[in-house]
Amino acid sequence: MAIRKKSSKSPPVLSHEFILQNHADIVSCVAMVFLLGLMFEITAKASIIFVTLQYNVTLPATEEQAAESASLYYYGIKDLATVFFYMLVAIIIHAIIQEYVLDKINRRMHFSKTKHSKFNESGQLSAFYLFACVWGTFILISENYISDPTILWRAYPHNLMTAFFHFLMLYRFQMKFFYISQLAYWFHAFPELYFQKTKKEDVPRQLVYIGLYLFHIAGAYLLNLNHLGLVLLVLHYFVEFLFHISRLFYFSDEKYQKGFSLWAVLFVLGRLLTLILSVLTVGFGLARAENQKLDFSTGNFNVLAVRIAVLASICITQAFMMWKFINFQLRRWREHSTFQAPVVKKKPTVTKGRSSRKGTENGVNGTVTSNGADSPRNRKEKSS
Repeated sequence: MAIRKKSSKSPPVLSHEFILQNHADIVSCVAMVFLLGLMFEITAKASIIFVTLQYNVTLPATEEQAAESASLYYYGIKDLATVFFYMLVAIIIHAIIQEYVLDKINRRMHFSKTKHSKFNESGQLSAFYLFACVWGTFILISENYISDPTILWRAYPHNLMTAFFHFLMLYRFQMKFFYISQLAYWFHAFPELYFQKTKKEDVPRQLVYIGLYLFHIAGAYLLNLNHLGLVLLVLHYFVEFLFHISRLFYFSDEKYQKGFSLWAVLFVLGRLLTLILSVLTVGFGLARAENQKLDFSTGNFNVLAVRIAVLASICITQAFMMWKFINFQLRRWREHSTFQAPVVKKKPTVTKGRSSRKGTENGVNGTVTSNGADSPRNRKEKSS
């Protein structure tokens, strides 16, 4: 009786390639666990922390709002669970855009590896910037920020994020949900460095890029400067959207340069407006406020040290961005001037002997000139 040899193969494990190819399905399963937890009474209390926004306060109706009460939100430690869940949602949306939009375009255009990665980066970011810019503009209009800029510093601390009761249920917690979604998106960028197989030399640049976003968004959220943060984010996102959409058009047609020229002008204006609004809000508006005592219970951080730190971080970041922008423009101008520089033709060296005569007859760089042996004048002298 033959004895069967035991197979030396080990049981299947979550290998590197398996995770990369199926990361969207794995993340979707994890997100479904939290959603299914809402259906059962035992797990509903835990799942609701991840799915819905926490720390809501219902204010009674006033004379101006006699028919309805106002629901406002503040932040707390439970927001980390909500950010984690919507980070999973961001990974799923990222995978959907990549598979059903960007990959199909890449197969048609046949990009190189370098262009392929840059096209994917610009495609993902342009979609996010457009959505966030439209959403943020909608909040600015509804909050009357454009008609009354003093809202940026008036009645600080803005620890209760305004809610409304119009059209959609989502509209009532739009301010807080906007910040939660921003934090979730930029946190999702960390695992995407692994999923998208980012080159090692590009990882430090991406980490700095992501870290700056998280630092400023979380700072505005925790310091209750959500009004100023919203305005600056919309302004910055609009400029970045223009750059990435211009780069997408450039990849389809390298002659397209108009978008980059417009982006260069708006980039400088955006940095200038950011500094003006920051100094106006923090340096003048909050500096003249009556309540300038540090109070963690009420969320009041309007003290001199915090104001200096906020202005310093904004100014340093804007200076860093301008430095990167100037280097980028100088590099483009050098490449453009090198590409259009005329080719200087070398004069033929005159040498003695037979080779010099042959070179003269064949002309410069092998071209036939009027003094060559095949000219009509030489043929006439030979015939005579």
